[in-house]
Amino acid sequence: MILVAIIACEIAFWVAIVAGLVARYPLRRPRLGVGFLVAAPLIDLVLLTLVTVDLLGGATASWHHGLAALYIGISIAYGHRMIAWLDAKFATRFRGAPRRAPLTGAAYTVACWKDVARTALAVAIAAAILGGLIAIVAAPDRTAELLGFFRILGIVLAVDVIWAVSYTLWPKKAPAEAAPVR
Repeated sequence: MILVAIIACEIAFWVAIVAGLVARYPLRRPRLGVGFLVAAPLIDLVLLTLVTVDLLGGATASWHHGLAALYIGISIAYGHRMIAWLDAKFATRFRGAPRRAPLTGAAYTVACWKDVARTALAVAIAAAILGGLIAIVAAPDRTAELLGFFRILGIVLAVDVIWAVSYTLWPKKAPAEAAPVR
């Protein structure tokens, strides 16, 4: 049940964002677009409520509940950035805005470390949700699975740190200019 809720919320999140940007650009209804974009964080609240009600209703925690916590953390920490990225794509397509130049070198390295900070925030939010669920349910036999999810959160953060370290040591090179076709 919770896995279906996570999938439904993920789909609803992206539908709300795309609907907001479609309203904003092709339909030229920016206020309607803002309405859809504001719905995105509300979807996270719905998912958190569903997870809490499920556990308080007697369900035994599973990896699905941990995944919901991680999804909410990522959605909050990276949501603005994901929306800004998609907004730039829509602006390029529908308003003729210039494409963003790809990041390379030190700029890409800085972006990687900013992502580490976002990932740390996502992990902290997920950990707080998991801790809150464990405390609210107050049934260690039913929430034991959630304790194991803290290790997964550590792995997620560690992978992102390794990614940033690798681009610190070996900066991303600019793409080679294409040779003229003869």
